[in-house]
Amino acid sequence: MMNRLTTSRMQAGLVIRACRPVVWTFCAGALLCALLFVPDTRANHRDHQPHADTEGPTVLGKGREIPGAPFHVFLGTGTAAGDSGLNAADLDAAVQTVIDTFTLMLQHRTDYPRFDESLAKQALKQVVIEPVVVNDEGKAFPFLVARTKEPGRVTLLISASSLKDKGYLNHPDTLLPVLVREFQWVVSKADTAPKAKAVAVERNLQKAPILMDDEIAGLPAEERARSLQHLFDTYLRTVDDQRSLDGQPWYEAGKPTPIPPTHADLSTKLYDIRIREALQKIVREPYFREQTPKAVRSLLNGTVWNVAYVKIDQRDWATRTRVLSEEKTVVVGVRGQRIQPAAVLVNVHRLAAVDDPFYRDTQGLPMGALSADQLARVIALEIHHNIQEKSLSGHTAQDALTAPR
Repeated sequence: MMNRLTTSRMQAGLVIRACRPVVWTFCAGALLCALLFVPDTRANHRDHQPHADTEGPTVLGKGREIPGAPFHVFLGTGTAAGDSGLNAADLDAAVQTVIDTFTLMLQHRTDYPRFDESLAKQALKQVVIEPVVVNDEGKAFPFLVARTKEPGRVTLLISASSLKDKGYLNHPDTLLPVLVREFQWVVSKADTAPKAKAVAVERNLQKAPILMDDEIAGLPAEERARSLQHLFDTYLRTVDDQRSLDGQPWYEAGKPTPIPPTHADLSTKLYDIRIREALQKIVREPYFREQTPKAVRSLLNGTVWNVAYVKIDQRDWATRTRVLSEEKTVVVGVRGQRIQPAAVLVNVHRLAAVDDPFYRDTQGLPMGALSADQLARVIALEIHHNIQEKSLSGHTAQDALTAPR
């Protein structure tokens, strides 16, 4: 049996307060006597304001300690265990697995730069394990990071049901690389530095030659290339809105050593040219029509309106697709098609991760050192795998809080 905490949710932002601690006891099996319960925690990642307060749970008591860690682990009761298909033993295993995983990470913290950085900055206020983690729209996530009212501090939410479904319970060694990866989001969401402002980008939406998928299917290669060129003139942009490469080093294709620019916009112009060459290859060459047809369609039907190199130091990803939210839908072309356009970003100084679909194509080079041929494959695979429903899944909405800089 357990007592529920009463919760109060404020309309402005996400503020969840714990009104009184409760201790959950089990009749048999695992004991969570030292574990405090916190109320339902929902993180609103639709807010694109850089400094919006999306408050995680305010918790009383000490929770479960991790030797050497400045934060505690709590078990939340946002969704009843029975509703999530979990039993008491599952929840106990989830808590213990997370604690064991953090213990391993602390023993080798210098091997995990983002985790080490978060500890040095005391960015992580607490870890809350919920039976199910959902956002304000009711969508489930394995992990979410929520800001707190304390500047520079965040709460990490972990879904116990996701840990069970993915086979991580009682396997801290398997969970470790997954949890480590979440700390790029912890560091970024805790960052309170001013974000770069977007540069106004003009598009001629009405005259953009947006094609229907059946029209694209019947076009010869030269016509597809001409259509793409018209989109460059009216709709599709190949430089990021923050011009984050201005003044930054650049790479020769195939060489991993960065080269200082001779003038401020050199890198921006060089990578603009390389991106456009890569996109022309995607729409023109038979390989991409056969292997990544979604990429070809998405470049010509308006789904993608920005493909660009960026420099975002606080993100570890090599590529990322960001889709505008539904309220930012645009009306494009003579047919007045309504589109939630996407931006495909390539992080210039990052290496591909082993689980990236284009890992072998990059041959261990920084993304900025890829040739146009390699870059075309990287962009095509990113679009092909991540373009659909990206705005409703993963960390893409949270991603929008971090501008290139």
